[in-house]
Amino acid sequence: MANPRACSLGWLSVLLRWTALAACLCSVLARASENGRSLAARVILVANRNNPESVELARFYARKRGIPLANLFTYPMPAAETISWPEFVSAIWNPLLRDLVKTNWIDAIPMEVWDKAGRHQYAVNDDRIAYLVVFRGVPLRVADDPALRDTPYPLALAKEPEFRTASCAVDSELTLLARSLHPIVSFVPNPLFHDDRRQIFGDNRVVKVCRIDGPTQKDAEGIIERGIEVERRGLIGRAYVDTDGPFPAGNEWFEKTIREIRRLGFDLDVDRTPSTMPVTARFDAPALYFGWYTGTVNGPFELPGARMEAGALAYHLYSFSAATLRSATTGWCGPLIAKGAAATLGNVYEPYLNLTHRPDYFLEALERQWTLGDAAYYATPALSWQEIVVGDPLYRPFATSLDTQWDARATLGARLSGYVTLREMNLMDASRRYAQAIRVGEQEMEVRPSVALAYGVAVRLARQGDQQGVRHVLERLPALDLANSQNWTLVRDCARLLDANGGAEAALGLYARILARPGMPKDERILLLTEAAPIAETLGEGGQADALRKELATLNPG
Repeated sequence: MANPRACSLGWLSVLLRWTALAACLCSVLARASENGRSLAARVILVANRNNPESVELARFYARKRGIPLANLFTYPMPAAETISWPEFVSAIWNPLLRDLVKTNWIDAIPMEVWDKAGRHQYAVNDDRIAYLVVFRGVPLRVADDPALRDTPYPLALAKEPEFRTASCAVDSELTLLARSLHPIVSFVPNPLFHDDRRQIFGDNRVVKVCRIDGPTQKDAEGIIERGIEVERRGLIGRAYVDTDGPFPAGNEWFEKTIREIRRLGFDLDVDRTPSTMPVTARFDAPALYFGWYTGTVNGPFELPGARMEAGALAYHLYSFSAATLRSATTGWCGPLIAKGAAATLGNVYEPYLNLTHRPDYFLEALERQWTLGDAAYYATPALSWQEIVVGDPLYRPFATSLDTQWDARATLGARLSGYVTLREMNLMDASRRYAQAIRVGEQEMEVRPSVALAYGVAVRLARQGDQQGVRHVLERLPALDLANSQNWTLVRDCARLLDANGGAEAALGLYARILARPGMPKDERILLLTEAAPIAETLGEGGQADALRKELATLNPG
């Protein structure tokens, strides 16, 4: 016979366990609910007290996002982008960690322990930080220190010479603020990397750090304003992927990115040549850009006045893409922000391919309506390493769905509405509703005509062999904005399509209008002259053909 007392104690034990489990579950659910309601209230801001613009930028961001000014921490910091370990520890790490513990953002107890770099160690229990944002004026990277290279590190990989470095991004090092006894050299594996669960049930002691920065104060402010604007109406524009870099693994990442973009329906151009996109590539309305592998911004980004679309996401994978953010022409991150991107990813020193941000994971997470801060750390394999995230961590580019954009297209204006319509048409094509896609495009052209939409409709008609339909659409193009250099190639593509479908005279007229624009890069002009001259000759316009060939010979004697 069972012992009644033992049975009673057994049931009591079960009851206590279930009670504890229920309490734990309620706590988790309450925390998740709180996270959703008050994410902005849990954003920490860090600025350089020696730089008034840095502090003002932080205050500007706080106003725009409703972040309490009590969350702003300022310290006197060096002005240089690159600082030493002693400068980093004394000006940023130790005072910031001390204050975060003092104000209960990090639940920790100070220990009488300092590491070899001089960082005060804490026994950390938990933290309440959603994101930590550093602002223009806060140093960007910490230089290697040979005196620190012999510090112990548990990962076997860190024994390899290329990983035995103490150089790092300031931002990436700050991701370890809520950890105890962290290493100095090499990197720390990111537990959030490609892990869906971390977004709901905790951050696993990772402080997600993003940076609002750029070549000028105005560029940095634009990151904030453009992101908020686009959250309201959704990301609109085209996508461009520049693949065929030097390593097969990276190319596979970009191929996965291409598949994700197509699934989203964005109008897409892919460059699979070994070189980066040429200046002659189509580049109207770039809302998504992913590419690799060259040192400095080039190609269509060099067109006069080239700009990204509002809210654009731009990532060029290169080892030193973020070695500086203070130049609009050097590297990639600074120039991309200067050209209007709302978010970019980069590296301050050599990260090695497998420790860089994964473009496919980044886009995958954003498409789930995750914030930039969550998506970037979902795509980041390593902490305490070389990667940075430039952008507002609260930014959600896909917060507004395509369905909502479609319903509101009449309020967007013809140009933006055209790109929304093209997404709808691309998704119809993906489900083999080709005739419906053409009908939708033609109907929209009647009420909200745009050059991009006209070209998209004409390409589909050409695939069906409807030459008259192609001419009907392209010979009635709406007003051409050729002051915008990024439209030159789009109009050139319209001219090519017209010429191939019996519209040579209209095509030549388009070539002439583009060639009349000043400031055109040499390669672009040579291509246009090469294509226009034979059309003029075919049409019997000998004088015009001779003039085009004469200019071509001057520009390209070979």
